[in-house]
Amino acid sequence: MLYAGLDLGQAADRTALIIAEQGGLQPAYSYDVRHIERPPLGVPYPAIVGLVAERMARIPRTPLVVDGTGVGRAVVDLFRQIKGLELVPVLITAGDTATRDDAGYWRVPKRDLVGVVQVLLQSKRLRYSDQLADVRTLMNELATFKATITTAGHDTYAGSDWRTGAHDDLVLSLALCLWYAEREARFRVPAIGPIGMWRPAPWGKRE
Repeated sequence: MLYAGLDLGQAADRTALIIAEQGGLQPAYSYDVRHIERPPLGVPYPAIVGLVAERMARIPRTPLVVDGTGVGRAVVDLFRQIKGLELVPVLITAGDTATRDDAGYWRVPKRDLVGVVQVLLQSKRLRYSDQLADVRTLMNELATFKATITTAGHDTYAGSDWRTGAHDDLVLSLALCLWYAEREARFRVPAIGPIGMWRPAPWGKRE
């Protein structure tokens, strides 16, 4: 199953869209990054919405997890006008538990987003092709992320702000789609397939 994460850029940061495919077996799902896209700085939000909507139309029934924190709320309203889009708006908080409010927003603790990326990296369940556009940028952002979390320590990483002073739009968009994918997996009835029919994809590399 595919999941998409969108981090809406600000004046000095680019918008980032990542689409990842969930594979493997429950409960230890693995993820292949299938698409990375970063529109240039200065593209107006309505144009961003149109671009992302066009991409999502190619993969119907794929959840689009959008950071609606701050100015993102206005952009979420634009996405809500698109018929057939499975929109998952998120507000990043400093709380302890993910909850859904009356406006349909998921209020997600920063520690949950940090944690899901950390766990998948440590367990080598995150994979991407070195042929993807901007994959080097993603690799650099992941390296910075890992260094920041390691420095923070196991007891305090959840309260650390990995966003300080770094361009990390790809890490956040990845964290959004991975968080929702892992959450959905916990409530999904596992499918039982023929024994011996599954095998790992023969491409890419794990980070």
